[in-house]
Amino acid sequence: MSQRYRITRELNENGEPKTITLEECMLYFGAKPEFSYTPVFTVTGPTTMSIEGDFFMWSHGEAKIPFRHYQGDIYVSGTNEAVIPKMMEVAGDLEAAVTEG
Repeated sequence: MSQRYRITRELNENGEPKTITLEECMLYFGAKPEFSYTPVFTVTGPTTMSIEGDFFMWSHGEAKIPFRHYQGDIYVSGTNEAVIPKMMEVAGDLEAAVTEG
């Protein structure tokens, strides 16, 4: 079973929610050549499933790992061990934190 992580800013100094905007993600990931944007993520296996959303696909060797922007946070699965350092880099650049969930 894979672990899911969330890149979040959770609360600002005033205790109010501070989100990561889609526009901010578009600018950030758009400047990274190893990332590409897609509005649909398709999982193939015994069955095929397509999920609509805002996905920034990280190309790591043969793997494509989705970083999904959803409701002001970015979600990513920890199924590939290389994702942890990349996730920490993204969180640091966006002045955010990584939590489980």
